[in-house]
Amino acid sequence: MTDPDAPILRHDLTLVFRHRDLTRRRIHEFALEPEAALRADLAEMLGLEKLRKFRFAGRLRPLGRTDWELVADLGATVVQACVVSLDPVTTRIDETVERRFLRDLPEPEGEEVETPEDEDAEPLGAAIDIGAIATESLMLALPHFPRADGVALGADGALESAPPGQAPLEDTGRRPFAELAALRTKLGGGDGTS
Repeated sequence: MTDPDAPILRHDLTLVFRHRDLTRRRIHEFALEPEAALRADLAEMLGLEKLRKFRFAGRLRPLGRTDWELVADLGATVVQACVVSLDPVTTRIDETVERRFLRDLPEPEGEEVETPEDEDAEPLGAAIDIGAIATESLMLALPHFPRADGVALGADGALESAPPGQAPLEDTGRRPFAELAALRTKLGGGDGTS
């Protein structure tokens, strides 16, 4: 017989807690650690070169009489292409994910949606899909513009590189708008009237 308080360990992302099956008398622990084939599928879906490691582990606990709180640790090692040089960039992600599932949270209506005061709050539906939360959390944690060390785009769009330990983009003192104003003055339109 299995221990009902033991964490649920899954090697795929199909962990769903149905609201009606959750018992309010205990904390439900879980850990998702997808195997290599699923990590490869996730990497392709998220536009990564590789997803070396991925773990989403935490607990779902009752919050008040009707609501639930999820707190989980997201750990991942991702490889992305540098936005400048296309060289592989490895990033380690370690974040805490918190979500609250509230029964009385109103569903958004219409085209215009206001940002809720509590950004971690979601309406409590029929089920809490841990795999979907794990995937979404990873997607939100990814660097938007990964760059290899010492590589950047110059002011003219050309590839620049700098010696290790030195910032590739330094303030050169160029002020493009000041230069445009000087050119305008030189051409006779410096007082703003035409």
